[in-house]
Parts: sequence; structure tokens; C-alpha cells
Amino acid sequence: MQTGILPVCNLDLFDEISAHFWVDRLEGLLEKFPKLEYPHKNNFYTLLIVNQAQGKIEIDNEKINLLDAKIIIIKPRCINSIEINNKASGKIICFSEDFFSLRYNNNTLSQFAFLDRESKTSFRLAEVQRQKIDILLQLIQDEFHLQKSETTKVIRSYLNIFLFELERLYSPMGIVKNRNLKQSKIQQFEKLIETHFITKKMPSGYANMLHISANYLNKLCKEETGQTAGDLIRKQIIIEAQRLLHFTNYSINEIADKLGFENVSYFVTFYKKQTQKTPEQFRKEENN
Repeated sequence: MQTGILPVCNLDLFDEISAHFWVDRLEGLLEKFPKLEYPHKNNFYTLLIVNQAQGKIEIDNEKINLLDAKIIIIKPRCINSIEINNKASGKIICFSEDFFSLRYNNNTLSQFAFLDRESKTSFRLAEVQRQKIDILLQLIQDEFHLQKSETTKVIRSYLNIFLFELERLYSPMGIVKNRNLKQSKIQQFEKLIETHFITKKMPSGYANMLHISANYLNKLCKEETGQTAGDLIRKQIIIEAQRLLHFTNYSINEIADKLGFENVSYFVTFYKKQTQKTPEQFRKEENN
């Protein structure tokens, strides 16, 4: 458990020059970057392609045991820690959304289901799947280390292909989703929530930022997610509350203040209504 604010890692943790993309082997990862072993947040996407390893990855409140070949996805702003043996086999890829977006086509990260906020954080790799993935990974790593003219563009293209391959593994039908205008608006709403949930807890504030009415925003949310706009806001607040309860030793009163609640009793009532537990009960269960 941390005693203060959880550190936020930027990509310059790995390489001061590589501010938007980085790739390396898993072998000896924690020896080179010991900070990864302790709870922290990233402001970038991390893909762990594990062939063989011992240990576990913790992402928010989920623990993933490294027992077989698998892909693990750590999304921005998730609290995570990596416990992995020094002889692990596989690769780690880290990239910012901006890096991927600077492409010549209209592909966006939002079209990949496995990068959704609600998607699974890991999925298994069969041997035949791993062979193809390994070829792509080697191409990416070779290009990264060559640093020739137009290397950045080449890596973006390889990364795009790699993400499509992962999408096929995640969605066996091989169908990459195309977001319509309504879905895109919901994604914008979700990103705004992540940024402003401490100060804006009512749908109307987000509706104004999206230049639509609160009623229309609520209608979109119901159609696309089955939840109301208020539900999505409350869900983000609970996620952040649970992160603070599990990964820090802040008092309940301090957590209530950090989440923008006027007083601790209001926070406790809110939390219990959403989860059927008090914050203290959640903390005790998670730390046992």
C-alpha cells in the first residue's frame, strides 16, 4: 500500500528520447525498471506479450497469473504493478494514443474492442497464434533499434497491423468494429468523465461540453451501453474510489475530499448505495 499519491509513469521512464513509443524483451524487465513492480499509473498503453513467465500482473483490482502464453493489456490511468521473473520470455510494447493517431489513414484506437475500457485485460495465445505474433514483434523491435529514416512511420504501420492481429485474436470472428457517430459520442463522453469526474458529477455538465442536450446524452447512453449517463459517471467515481481504497492508506475522509465530495458521510452513503458495501468494508476485504 502506498503512503502518498500514486506515481504516474510517462514513456520517458524507459528511454528519455522515446516519448511516445517503446518496445523491449520481458527478460530482466524489473531489473532495468524496478518502479514497475510497485503500484503506479501509466499515461500510455502497455501490451505485454508473454510466452513463458512466472509471476503476476495486477491491474486495478484484478490479478493475472502468468501461467501460460497470453496477451495482457494495461490501459492508461489504470493502477498496475508487474511481478515477473527475470528469465521471462516475451515482449513489452508501450505507446501513447498520440503516437498511433499520427497516421496517414483514419484508423483510431477506438475501433479495437480489446482496448475498450470494459474489455478483458488479458487473453490466451495458442502456439500457432504466437508464431505469427512473434514475427510482427520482431519486425517492430528491429525497426525500433535501427532508427533509420522514416522509422517512426514504419513503426506506426507495423503497430497498426499488430493491433489488427490482436483484435482478430480477441474477437475470433475477425470483425473489427466501426464506430458510428453515436458510439463516437459515447467514447468522447467516457474520456471527459475520466478527466472531469471529480468536479463534474452531473450529466448536464458533460452534455454542455459535447454540445448536446442532457436528455439526448442520456438517450445515447441507454441505446449504446444500456446504462444512463449518470450511471457511467457514478461508475467512474467508484472505480477511482476503489483504487484509492486498495492502493493507498488515505483515510476515508481524505478519499472523499480527493473525489470532490463535500463531506465524508455523503461519500460513504454514495459508495454504499452503488456497491452495497461501505468503503471501509471494501478496504478490509481487499487487504485481507
